[in-house]
This record gives sequence, C-alpha cells and structure tokens, in this order.
Amino acid sequence: MKKLILLFSLIIVAGCTRAQTNDTPGSAIPQYKILTTDSNWVTPANLKHKRMVLIYFAPDCPHCQHLTMDMRQKIRQFGDAQILMITWSNNYDIRAIKNFVRDFDLKKHPNIQVATEGYTYFIQKYFKIETTPYVAVYNSKGKLSKAFRKQPEIEDVLKAVKNADKGKG
Repeated sequence: MKKLILLFSLIIVAGCTRAQTNDTPGSAIPQYKILTTDSNWVTPANLKHKRMVLIYFAPDCPHCQHLTMDMRQKIRQFGDAQILMITWSNNYDIRAIKNFVRDFDLKKHPNIQVATEGYTYFIQKYFKIETTPYVAVYNSKGKLSKAFRKQPEIEDVLKAVKNADKGKG
C-alpha cells in the first residue's frame, strides 16, 4: 500500500512540474536575439528597465493586424511600456515585416519595435506558441505578469500593463 501511495505521489509531482510553462507569472524574459527592421540585433540587455509587452505575430495574420490597429489607437495609454513585436522570417521575408511597419505607420511610435527571430523559432518554442497573436506582459523587473495565448481585447492588455508592477494580471 505504501509503495502504491508513493507511486501516485511521484506521478502527481511529475505532472505538476510539467504543467509549469514559460508563461507562468514570475517567469523571466527569455534570452532572445532578434533582428529589427533597421538591421540591428536586439537582446533583453537593450531594455531600459521598463514594462514590456511582447507580441508574437505574423504580418499576414488578420488577428495580429486587428490587435495592431487597436494598439495604435490607444498607444498613449501604454505609457512608457516597451512594445516588442516579434515574428519569424529569413532575410527574404524581411520585406513583409517592413511593409507591416509601413502599413501600420509604426515608425512614428518610438516605444514600438518590430523584429524577427529568423528561423530559430526560439521565442515560439520558449512560449509553446500555437497561434498568433501571442501577448506576454512583463513588469519593470523583467518578470512575466500576464500572458494571452489567444488574441486579447486591447483593454485587457492595457489592464495587464497598468497592473504589471502591482503583481496583478
């Protein structure tokens, strides 16, 4: 009987450890290396101790486009939060990303940075992203506050940004 209880206990512990993902509140910002549309490499070291909204997107994704339009309309409400939009591509696909930046006039918003992780899929694997847009909100200490696996309403993202340093999602 004791062996049976021990076996079930081990199974439960193993299941709980696998249940935790990299989008658990309190997780650190992933150690990404991404290429911006200005051909600069960016890593978390480039952050200036601000809150950050990481958006994993696809330039041709209608949900991503909708979220970007909503975000632009409420950009002032993001305050000093850094918005980092990451996608995947190779050097030939960078045109689609540049067109996305142009079409949504993102250059005029200095707190928005658009970049590609190329074909490393590091961010995609790190968060186990299955659909776009994926949104992760980090507090000013670089700890995850809230993650959205499906397209969130812009008001929910703004609420998460506002509460990021308060420990609320």
